[in-house]
Amino acid sequence: MSTASFGRLGHLLRWLGLTLVVIFGLHLLAMLASWNWALEPFRAMFADRLVGEAPIALVGLLLMLFGSRLDHPAAGRTPLRWSVVVLSGLLALAMLVAVPLSITSTQNLEQQAMQADAALAQQTSELERQKLQLQDPAFIDQLVAQGEQSGQLPATDSSEIKKQKARRVIDTQIKPQLQRAEQQLGQARLGRDLAIQQRRYGGTGTAVVLAIGFVLLALVALL
Repeated sequence: MSTASFGRLGHLLRWLGLTLVVIFGLHLLAMLASWNWALEPFRAMFADRLVGEAPIALVGLLLMLFGSRLDHPAAGRTPLRWSVVVLSGLLALAMLVAVPLSITSTQNLEQQAMQADAALAQQTSELERQKLQLQDPAFIDQLVAQGEQSGQLPATDSSEIKKQKARRVIDTQIKPQLQRAEQQLGQARLGRDLAIQQRRYGGTGTAVVLAIGFVLLALVALL
């Protein structure tokens, strides 16, 4: 590849990198415009947005550095490289700030999950009680009595026919309702666990890795 081709490639990489950094800044500006650090939900949302968008800035700064190296491989610490160093250092510090924020947010989610566990346990216990109730012959007699009172079971039907119709109601109406309720409880538990794990690994863990990445990028830009 010719020197002119390398020059065009370096120029393109610098502009692509700068575009990604600007996009990151614009996304972050949306949070800064609604700044309210006193609210814990805002701090948690700010940490999530910062960590979630930071890879864009990391790639952008890396492209800018590559473009600078292609254009001036033997040059010293150019203003562009110093810009990469400064921005990388600031973002590394921002990631370090995001770590305790993410940890605090995770702890709050865990506390909320513990409070929700009591309600989920009560609902689960009620479902189990209802399942056991379906196996009780007395429950079928209760359905038969209710059907007779409401007129849904004709008085001319025999006792066995009435019980068969009651069992049909159990199979076609009551059991599907219990199954849907059980699925909803399972989805609630899954959503709660996913939220906690996402905040722990996708938030705290990612912030630590990004902090290391920005520090390494700053060091490479200084070489």
